[in-house]
Amino acid sequence: MSPIYILLTIFVYFSILLLVSRLTGKRSDNDAFFRGNRQSPWYIVAFGMVGASLSGVTFISVPGMVRTIDMTYMQTCIGFFFGYLLIAHVLLPLYYRLNLTSIYTYLEGRLGKFSYKTGASFFLFSKILGAAVRLYLVCLILQHFVFDSMHVPFAVTVVVIVVLIWLYTRKSGIRTIVWTDSFQTFCLLATLLLILIQVSRNLDLDFNGIVQVVKDNEHSRIFVFDDWHSKQNFFKQFFSGIFITIVMTGLDQDMMQKNLSCKNLKDAQKNMYWYGVSFVPVNFLFLVLGILLLVIGPKMGLELPVAGDDILPFFAANGYLGYPVLIFFTIGIIAAAFSSADSALTALTTSFCVDILGNKNLPEEAAEKQRKRVHIGISVVFIICILIFKVLNNRSVIDAIYVLASYTYGPLLGLFAFGLFTKAFPRDKFVPYVAIASPILCITINYLVTRYTSYRFGYEMLMLNGLLTFIGLYCLSIKNKQYGSARC
Repeated sequence: MSPIYILLTIFVYFSILLLVSRLTGKRSDNDAFFRGNRQSPWYIVAFGMVGASLSGVTFISVPGMVRTIDMTYMQTCIGFFFGYLLIAHVLLPLYYRLNLTSIYTYLEGRLGKFSYKTGASFFLFSKILGAAVRLYLVCLILQHFVFDSMHVPFAVTVVVIVVLIWLYTRKSGIRTIVWTDSFQTFCLLATLLLILIQVSRNLDLDFNGIVQVVKDNEHSRIFVFDDWHSKQNFFKQFFSGIFITIVMTGLDQDMMQKNLSCKNLKDAQKNMYWYGVSFVPVNFLFLVLGILLLVIGPKMGLELPVAGDDILPFFAANGYLGYPVLIFFTIGIIAAAFSSADSALTALTTSFCVDILGNKNLPEEAAEKQRKRVHIGISVVFIICILIFKVLNNRSVIDAIYVLASYTYGPLLGLFAFGLFTKAFPRDKFVPYVAIASPILCITINYLVTRYTSYRFGYEMLMLNGLLTFIGLYCLSIKNKQYGSARC
């Protein structure tokens, strides 16, 4: 299919987003941008968060995972669900009680100014890199299948996509994103179902046939209980899933900003329940698709790409599943990219304005001007990070994100856990050193353990990182004269 038709599809899709932005952007003050005026319907937030969490990474990488680690990713997804329950009953009540705009403001009141700035800085660093990873994958696919044939440089592709996202988020931020994410989630799920139906038809399978093929396939294994050294061991994956959810959703301004736009705590909790419930079957369907693609490839006489991330794009973009799939695949990729990147851009702008620049005491007009400048600045940084990641990346994208999270979100986990579950006060000015030392120590431990033992760390590194930060903070609290003494 001609790239012109794909470009036309992107143009129509973006026009719809711009229309939604116009309809929801009638009020464009800071409260609308940061918290949606606390008027977002919980069911719209819940549905939209599915697309924001899945992103282009899940859309591309999860089906490709099946060839190397079977369906064991479901163990992590089950852990995700229990993580969402903890967020609903531990973190959301705290955020609503304190009436927070940025969740990291909690750290200032509980631990001090340096702790507050440390937490916000780690979020900014983590989110920029994580969002860049996600958007990089999508830009790369569009570049390969569309823009290369038009001789458009990769840098231009990245700039255009980021500018498009900036255009429809610049006025009302989270107020707009709640609705655009819902539309994009619908497109993403519709694409998934269409591809599943098309693959099933090509394999001449009904529902029972799909179940049987998946059940009999060598890659259908979900649980691993017998190998403690494996990264896919159930307990490693399950508990890592819980803590990944806590830090990448509950301690993430991006995801919590949508929850905090709900009318009240009860609505925010209902949003979290339904979101958590829907996340498991959606990921399961992506894994089922991965198995069906591995089955249909040899039957069609096709040699599948070596990289798992390339399998689904290989089928869709080359027209092996029909042109309708190619069109919907394009829509799904764009939807996945925009739904994660738009909220990330808004959350980064919010955190930088509130946490780093401290705009609480500014007049409304000055604060709004500041927010608009920061929004543009973050967009530029976003572009630079994506281009840098293109040069550096050499591994499975979804694995890279979670490994990255285990190092950069670990100190956030330790900070919040210390604040919530102890009454001690660390020496605030030394907290940044602990937060930086913890990931470095984790990298050292991982190197030594890998070199001298047969054990291999997986996503459980996140828990170790958080624990080391917690211990460091508690040791800083020993005989702290300013706040009293605490025992380590």
